[in-house]
Amino acid sequence: MTVTDRSQELITTAAQAAADKLAHDIVAYDVSDVLSITDAFLLASAPNDRQVKSIVDEIEERLQKELGAKPVRREGDRDARWILLDYVDIVVHVQHSEERVFYALERLWKDCPELDLPEDAKATRGKGEEHAKLQAAEEAAELDGDWR
Repeated sequence: MTVTDRSQELITTAAQAAADKLAHDIVAYDVSDVLSITDAFLLASAPNDRQVKSIVDEIEERLQKELGAKPVRREGDRDARWILLDYVDIVVHVQHSEERVFYALERLWKDCPELDLPEDAKATRGKGEEHAKLQAAEEAAELDGDWR
């Protein structure tokens, strides 16, 4: 089995929406050979809960407006650490950066083929790590200032 044109269209639109809201490390996997319930997973992350919600809202709005797609299920809304949107053909996971590192979904799906994404989405690779290093440097500088 392979990803349907409809699934690829959903993934592409969702990935672009996530990139437009500055999501980090956007990646999509063709899971059609290993899961019978869906064709593809889209993973994205953000450094804070508010941004996670913003990314999810943008994905939902764009898929609805541009493709007439509504999620059959939305989970994880309350604390916005990991929100899942189930569109049957695809499942979107938007995670807080800490959850992304902890659960490492990429390790589970690394044997599945990656799907092609828009350039804006590809450009987000490594942004989570960049952000974490920047944040650590800022925190170290603050601590250093406290010691003087």
